[in-house]
Amino acid sequence: MKVYSVGQINGYIKNILTQDYLLKQVAVRGEVSNCKYHNMGHIYFSLKDDTGVIPCVMFKSQAASLKFELQNGMSVVVSGSIGVYERDGRYQIYAADIKQEGVGNLFEQFVKLRDRLNEEGLFDPDHKKPLPKIAKRIGIVTAKTGAAIQDIQRVAKRRNPYIELILQPAKVQGEGAAASIAAGIKRLDRMGLDVIIIGRGGGSMEDLWAFNEEIVVRAVYEAKTPIISGTGHEVDLTLADYAADQRAATPSQAAEYAVFDLSSVIDRLSTEHRRMRNRMREIVRFRRAELEALEEKLSLLSPKAKLQKNEQQLADLYDTLKQRMMTKLSEAKHRLELYATRLAGLDPGAKLVRGFGYIEKDGAPVTSLSDVSVGDPISVRIREGTITASVTEVSQIPQNDAE
Repeated sequence: MKVYSVGQINGYIKNILTQDYLLKQVAVRGEVSNCKYHNMGHIYFSLKDDTGVIPCVMFKSQAASLKFELQNGMSVVVSGSIGVYERDGRYQIYAADIKQEGVGNLFEQFVKLRDRLNEEGLFDPDHKKPLPKIAKRIGIVTAKTGAAIQDIQRVAKRRNPYIELILQPAKVQGEGAAASIAAGIKRLDRMGLDVIIIGRGGGSMEDLWAFNEEIVVRAVYEAKTPIISGTGHEVDLTLADYAADQRAATPSQAAEYAVFDLSSVIDRLSTEHRRMRNRMREIVRFRRAELEALEEKLSLLSPKAKLQKNEQQLADLYDTLKQRMMTKLSEAKHRLELYATRLAGLDPGAKLVRGFGYIEKDGAPVTSLSDVSVGDPISVRIREGTITASVTEVSQIPQNDAE
């Protein structure tokens, strides 16, 4: 038996399909599922019915002429060719044209249930609860293994490694998934957590259908704990998203909403601490200046201050008086010295020291020859004492000698 490579087998099958005239131009009716728009402009989706599923791709050149946006649940007729994608060993429809026939069964169920629950008020914005700014304990309803829980843990570790995550494992796809999700929500709701995240990774409308079940929507609506629904990818939307208090495009974004960024909180606290410290310093400086002004004012009004002021004034007056008295005393002393000098000049006794004498008769001074006669007793006072004598002769100085 000859042994072939994988590529040879895939190439052989591709040649068989390519050479089949029927498969070169086919039209296939089905319901759109797992629809994804690639950033390059290509559209990847599947066609399904009750009997099976077939992958499809519509490249950018053909997708540019599509008149509507392809969505999960649409009933369409896809025209194109059947080929093999050799790398994956997968056959698929290469769509050249897509015509919309109507809404598929699942999407029709989605719309009907959405409208009915909306009329009941399960999607009322006024009923939605605000998310806590700082959550410490977060519940998670999702599969125990899978991308969703890993993404949530990764985001939580980055934003706040000290947060407490409580996982309630649930079946998120297939039979019994809706009941498992609803039970998980109710159990976590009784634990008094800060917030609950529900969700799973992306998938087709069928894969996400459990989050469209009424039992799940009502469990979300009735929960007392705020709930964030992060189901599928950004383009996916479930009825649980409508009922949740916050819809997130992905499980990672749900974690971003639930877990506060510790580093930003620390930075904000540091900023507030600096601002408050600077403000307190300003207040202290202002109050200290006020206190000093009041102390100065109080010191001026206090009896002690007045007494000290009076004492100072009294001391100043005393010094002024003393200075004036010294000045007056000096002036008086100076005048006294002048008077004494003048008086000394008038003192007859002062002349006696130079050989002069002072003549008296009967206690009266002799100032003229006519005051005495020959024989009169007189007294001559000189510096050492008094000489008693009598007049023996009185003679007048000649006129020429007097001159």
